[in-house]
Order: sequence, then C-alpha cells, then structure tokens
Amino acid sequence: MPDPNEAIDRIIAPVPRITIQAFCETPETSALIEAAVGDRRMQKAHVRIQMGGGAAAVEAFRQAPTPNVIVIEIQGPKSRPLECLDSLAEVCDPGTKVIIIGHVNDVMLYRQFLQRGVSEYLMAPVEPLGLITAISDLFSAPGAKPVGRTIAVFGARGGAGASTIAHNLAWTVAREHGTATVIADLSIAFGTASLNFNQDPPQGIAEAVFAPERLDSNLLDRLLSKCSDNLSLLSAPASLDRTVDLSEASFDALIDLLRAAVPCVVLDVPQGWSAWTKRILVGADEILIVAQPDLASLRNTKNLLAVLAQSRPNDARARVVLNGVGMTKRPEIAAAEFAKALDVPPCAVLPFDPALFGTAANNGQMIAEVQANSKPAEIFASLAAAVTGRVEIRRGRANMLDPLQPLFAKLSRRKAS
Repeated sequence: MPDPNEAIDRIIAPVPRITIQAFCETPETSALIEAAVGDRRMQKAHVRIQMGGGAAAVEAFRQAPTPNVIVIEIQGPKSRPLECLDSLAEVCDPGTKVIIIGHVNDVMLYRQFLQRGVSEYLMAPVEPLGLITAISDLFSAPGAKPVGRTIAVFGARGGAGASTIAHNLAWTVAREHGTATVIADLSIAFGTASLNFNQDPPQGIAEAVFAPERLDSNLLDRLLSKCSDNLSLLSAPASLDRTVDLSEASFDALIDLLRAAVPCVVLDVPQGWSAWTKRILVGADEILIVAQPDLASLRNTKNLLAVLAQSRPNDARARVVLNGVGMTKRPEIAAAEFAKALDVPPCAVLPFDPALFGTAANNGQMIAEVQANSKPAEIFASLAAAVTGRVEIRRGRANMLDPLQPLFAKLSRRKAS
C-alpha cells in the first residue's frame, strides 16, 4: 500500500464513461484487470473481461461493434500477435483504442505494434495503477492541464470541527503555496463557509446541484465567489426552503469541472453517511478525517478507515486530524492511545484554543489572519504542505505535522535543515 506521507507527483485523471473489453491469456492478468476495475478511478467505465487473448477478440467482434478500448494479453510468438492485430483491424470500428499487455521485451515487436495503431504496450506483470494510468492517458488531450487534486475533509462525528479545518486548509494552500484553490461547501442546508470567509454570494452550489443540465464552465465561473487572489468559494445557501435528497452521483459533474479548472479543490463534506458522501470520499485524491479525542470519534474513525481502505485498495490511507486536544477538565483519550487504537498516527494534532478559534469565526477570518505565529497556524501550514505533496515553506513547521514522531527523527531533520 502507498505510504500516506509520501508526496504524490501526479494525480491520475478518472477514466471517463467508456466501454472496455479485455481478452486475457493468463489468470494473473485477468485478476489484475479485475483489481483495476475496482479502483475508484474506474467507477464510470463499463468493463468486461474474458479469456482467449487476441484470437478471442477477433472472433468476438466479427458480428459485434467494438468498445472504446480493447485490452489484449499476448504471451509470445505462439499467440501470433501480428496476425491477430491485422485480423482485428479488419473488424475494428474507427476510434477504438487497443492496449497490449505483453510478456516479451522486444523493441522491434513494439515498433510493429505501433505501426499497426496500437495505443499502448505494457510489459507484464502490470500493476493496477499502471493499467489505469494507460487507459486514462488515452483520453487526455495532448497539452491539457494536469487534473486538479481533490481533498475531502470529513468529520468523524458532528461538532468535530471538520469545516473549520477544511476552510483554514484551503486558505493556507492558496496563500502560502500560491495555488489556485476552490473550497466547495457541500452542506447545502447548513453550510458555514460563507460565514467563515465573511462572504454573502447570491448564488452557490445549489444552482449547480439542482440544475445539472445547466452546469458548464461558464456557469461555474458565475457561481464562484472570490475570497482572495488564489482562493474561490463555492458556497452553500444554508436555506431550508427545500429538502436535500441527493442521488449518489449528484456532485460528479461539478467535481469534474472543478478538477479541470483549478489545481486544488477542497471539499467540505458534511457529517453523515449516505451514498453520495461515501462516493465523494472514495473518489477523492486525499481524505482528512477530523476527530476529537473521545470514544465516539475513535470508534467512527476506525470504521471509516476500514471502509475507505477496502474501497481504495490502490490509494494511501485516509489521514486523521485530532482536533480540540487539551480541553480543561475534560477527560479525553491521549493522542498516543488514539493512534495506537487506530494503528495510524494523526497527521496533525490541533490544541483546544476557544479564544483564537472563536475570534476567527466571529470575525469571518482564518486562524493565520488572527494570529499568524500561533501553533494552530503553523499546524495548518504543515498540513497544507502534506496534502498537496509540497515541501514545507516556513522553517520550524515540519515538526508540527506529527507530534508522535520519535524525538531523534525530529532532531535529525532539524540538523539537516
């Protein structure tokens, strides 16, 4: 499993709504493709897998239209790859793309594949992400902007402070890293982003969700409210005029547009468990679970980590942020015990500071605007660097990211800097 603290250099764009048929010769490759199909980036694609290799592909499409992508496994010369491709060309529809998974590292054979119009040649054994990347790249226009990173922030229970953390995280990414960022408040009925950013936009996310047929890049531009040079807000109306009964795919088109428009999208996901909240979490590039140091948060965080790990086998584990630590006279679970129970160290531990957070909330400001040198501001800076795969900008902040790391590791990093 990928290291959750490792910087991810490239975000793989989700595969669009296409049809894929795979023709395998070995059980191992069939299992590989099945594993790839279960990945979150493949949820829109319709995939069919069968055995028989190139010969089966030619036979299958003699009387049937070809899909958007054909994946063929070829073990070697005995599979007669060139003859199969020539025969397939006779029955293949224009526009169909072909990916070969081969077992022979032969440059001349590779060139012959390219001459026959093969889109990609992958050497077996192939990792699921390698196959997904190859398919995704087939539908990315040359010179297109890299797809934006989505960061979903979700509270393990109500009142954990997930929205506050999402807003400060987005502000920090935009301010300190100069990255164009959108904060999307998905709590249509009770969202607080407009209050926290002291904004009162006339339109917002409701117009995008309740009228998806009108949604395009022009409408999205009108719905976004500018908070600063690099930060825009897609606010929630916080209105109870109508109930919010959303389908599983309600936010799909909106998130796709946002990913194409800006490098960083922070999704403030409301607490609760439904088909659409699960879909957003599973589909995000980064997940932050915000918990408080109590038993309910511990139980819910453990359940969330298990479900998300099962649904995202090719991704790093969700990160855990422990919020509101150190409230006077409140019994709480120590950060070390919390980490031990989860088998996951918190990526950030935010102290209980009601005066600072209350002042920021009442003024419609972010923490660093109220007190730039405060410990929470430093933690948000480290957290922003971690979730965006960036190097920490300010000195002295890397140690705030994980207070549970061994002292010698901290000292060695300090000495290196």
